[in-house]
Amino acid sequence: MYNLCPYKFRNMDLGNIYVLDFKKGDINGDLINDNIFLVGQKIFGIESPYVDNITLIVQDGKTNEFFTITPKQNSGYNSTLFLGDFTGDKKNDILISIDSGGSGGLAYYYIYSFINNTFIKIFDYEEFNNKYNYKVTFVDFYQVIVLGSNSQKYTIDIKYKGKEYLSEIYDPNGKLKEPIEGWVNPLGGLYPIDFNRDGVFELYAMQRIAGRYNADALGYVQTSLKWKKTDFAPFFQTVGIFG
Repeated sequence: MYNLCPYKFRNMDLGNIYVLDFKKGDINGDLINDNIFLVGQKIFGIESPYVDNITLIVQDGKTNEFFTITPKQNSGYNSTLFLGDFTGDKKNDILISIDSGGSGGLAYYYIYSFINNTFIKIFDYEEFNNKYNYKVTFVDFYQVIVLGSNSQKYTIDIKYKGKEYLSEIYDPNGKLKEPIEGWVNPLGGLYPIDFNRDGVFELYAMQRIAGRYNADALGYVQTSLKWKKTDFAPFFQTVGIFG
């Protein structure tokens, strides 16, 4: 299938393998555009949005040679590609985004550089989730405290949730009826943004804050990251609430 023009086999049924997304750009720095494919198997048929065995395929624009890599988490929904320079080396890197499809709105993200025709993973959503975790605690007088593992502390005023919601968990004097802890979900959104407009993309990461249950959304932890030598590091973080 791979010797065909990419536009000819987009969404074609070749067995049960489909091209999920396609981008064209120079990712190895030789100034020649390469072909980048994201393919996968629709094991439940063409109408199913679920895709398994998701694989990244790069065709070198100069040699026409193919290179492949399969992410650890390689199944899900709405799989897409984004090309952009995240490290400042003037070469495009490859961002893969895959929705989990679960009720928590979680997603899987990987970023690969392609140096000397070798894939180098520079972002992994699991590593991010392990690094950025939080404790969420309801306190008296309609507040929720979010404590980060790196000593961040945010206070959310939840009076905006309304009287009916608050009366379930607070007495008329604003005291908690019983201790309540929430949590912060793993990564649910990762967006490439060129904050400085210098041609190098940063990352904007979102994690949903849950209260008594997952649908009890209190807001989002929003972390902005930029590449620093060997890893993405935070340079700005906020907590946003729902209006």
